[in-house]
Amino acid sequence: MLPTRVYPKLTVDILDSTPDDGNTYELIEGDLLVSRAPSLKHQRAVTNLSAIIWTYLKSNRIGQIFSGVGVIFSSFSGVIPDLVYISNERYKEIAVGDKLQGCPDLVVEVVSPGRENESRDRSLKLQLYGKYGVKEYWIVDPHLLTVEIYAGESFILAATLGYNDQLTSSLLPGFTCSVKEIFDEF
Repeated sequence: MLPTRVYPKLTVDILDSTPDDGNTYELIEGDLLVSRAPSLKHQRAVTNLSAIIWTYLKSNRIGQIFSGVGVIFSSFSGVIPDLVYISNERYKEIAVGDKLQGCPDLVVEVVSPGRENESRDRSLKLQLYGKYGVKEYWIVDPHLLTVEIYAGESFILAATLGYNDQLTSSLLPGFTCSVKEIFDEF
């Protein structure tokens, strides 16, 4: 029997030193994940939600929303969520150069087509964001037209919102939008 080979975990520093080949790479606990280009439904949801939150933040200057920014949680975990919200207080603590080194307040992932992508958002990233202390995690599903909200110290499913429901957040006082707005074409 051949001996089992144990490979060292990949680190964010090693990944950052590789040449850019146009793919999107993420690391979760040292495991390399590669993502394909997102669908139009995916991008519509990201764009709509980003615009909705940005408009709210324009009037309520309590933080910032970013799309597709790198977030480094540890030497072995660095991901690129679809959207992150960072309060002004957290921003001062975690904004380092072009990346975030630490935990945003809110992370949003829009589910991309395919079982592997869905599993990644609903399992691996859910565990990662819970482990590092994200206050809220929204999983936006453009196929089911739902938004799942995970929150609290035990990072449990706090709500599943359907197409006709209203999305609110304790992190964004006074913020509200209909789930329908996230998926609408105009």
